[in-house]
Amino acid sequence: MKKIVIIGGGPAGLTAAYELLKHGDVEVTLLEADNTLGGISRTVRHGGNRMDIGGHRFFSKDERIMKWWSDLMPLQGKPAFDDRVLGHEKPFVKGGGDPETEDNVMLIRDRVSRIYYKKAFFDYPVTMNMNTIKNMGLLTTARAGFSYLSSCAHKLPETNLENFYINRFGKVLYSMFFEGYTEKLWGRHPREISAEWGAQRVKGLSIVAILKDMVSKVLGRKNNKNTETSLIEQFWYPKYGPGQLWEMVGSHVTDMGGRILFGKEVTELVTEGGRVTAVKCGDEVFEADEVISSMPVKDLVNGMTAPDDIRRIANGLPYRDFVTVGLLVDKLRLKNLTNKRTLGNIVPDCWIYVQDKGVKLGRIQIFNNWSPYMVKDPAGSVWIGLEYFCAEGDSFWNMSEEECVSFAVKELRKMGVIGRNAVIDSHREKVKKAYPAYFDTYEEFDKVKKYLDGFENLWCVGRNGQHRYNNMDHSMMTAIETANAIAAGRTDKSAVWNVNTEKEYHEQRKAD
Repeated sequence: MKKIVIIGGGPAGLTAAYELLKHGDVEVTLLEADNTLGGISRTVRHGGNRMDIGGHRFFSKDERIMKWWSDLMPLQGKPAFDDRVLGHEKPFVKGGGDPETEDNVMLIRDRVSRIYYKKAFFDYPVTMNMNTIKNMGLLTTARAGFSYLSSCAHKLPETNLENFYINRFGKVLYSMFFEGYTEKLWGRHPREISAEWGAQRVKGLSIVAILKDMVSKVLGRKNNKNTETSLIEQFWYPKYGPGQLWEMVGSHVTDMGGRILFGKEVTELVTEGGRVTAVKCGDEVFEADEVISSMPVKDLVNGMTAPDDIRRIANGLPYRDFVTVGLLVDKLRLKNLTNKRTLGNIVPDCWIYVQDKGVKLGRIQIFNNWSPYMVKDPAGSVWIGLEYFCAEGDSFWNMSEEECVSFAVKELRKMGVIGRNAVIDSHREKVKKAYPAYFDTYEEFDKVKKYLDGFENLWCVGRNGQHRYNNMDHSMMTAIETANAIAAGRTDKSAVWNVNTEKEYHEQRKAD
């Protein structure tokens, strides 16, 4: 039997283990440095409430992934959606199951995310509707329109992320809704960031795409398949958060004969003759015929006898770290002025993007709206996650939990989101290397990729494994492609690296 060692128990690592064991005739050992599964898609429990780290919508344009999820959490009936999702009724379950009595279910959720800018809500992505015009005012709306027309007539060279956004939205909308938030997220101005990040995350999103979306909606032709990912209106979500699904996958892996070992931090990869022969965790040695790595590329290279130049590039690869402050509050001071019904009459948003440059806060998650089962008392309290982007070791990262919670509460009060004595409970989570970034030595990343691909039995998967800002479904696809290649005895890794590439974007640039 082939001995396969998988590094990391996030979506990519767990998907690889599950798929390989389905193929059979393999011995799978998964090494997880933490004591939980799911990586940044894990679900944290605190005081009877559950926290999603960063928010994870279960949606993919790849039907294989949608089937993969629904096979694990069985869903019968045709894929219909229901507008009762955020209503006072029980959350609608695809297939008609009752979430009160069934745990292994996916809820159908409305996607509502908005921008909070100057104490007003704007649709996200920005939509030129009456609400936007009212919030912006006629003069600013006119400036935004002329700015967009100017960007259509005079395209900027897409040498950085700033120009990427201006070409699609115009300078006025860019400065209002993209510039400040992007700088919060990455700690760098957009002009210092590669346009590849926009191609990776935004792809076809633009004013034209938004207008097309509005027309298709009016004509009744809109569905998730013909819609840009950023514009989808509904998605699936496990009853108890994404960690529920990944813990289930972990159980299937062990039931199928795989080993999952916790607290195993990989320190070295032993190589010989262009192959990885073993993986070390301190003094423990795990022999391997194939190695699948979802660990950060920087750490992977530092665990190998790589050339100095490769090591230099890997050590220069940037990451953005992440802190979520969970606050249980009695109520929000935000009024629900939408036509969406909500339990407890809170605003219906899953995420609220905070554009205010006067606060460090990047996004607000409202867990009640992802799933009311994430909250112990969804009718009487609101469980929110305040998302901060930072760097490991900086002043924010090094705050004590008490200092961090106090800082977050002050920012919410400054924004007018909560009142005095609103906080009932709190919890902080810190996540290292949550977001691989596209600056510094990233422009030389192809050299590292070529070096790693030189080891015929080493496969890099997932967000950190490829240093690519993948969504969960893309990370899963890198693992599925890897499992298929190993099962077929192939060593070519192009299909793995080609998942979620910027091919369409580069073709568009050539056309421009």
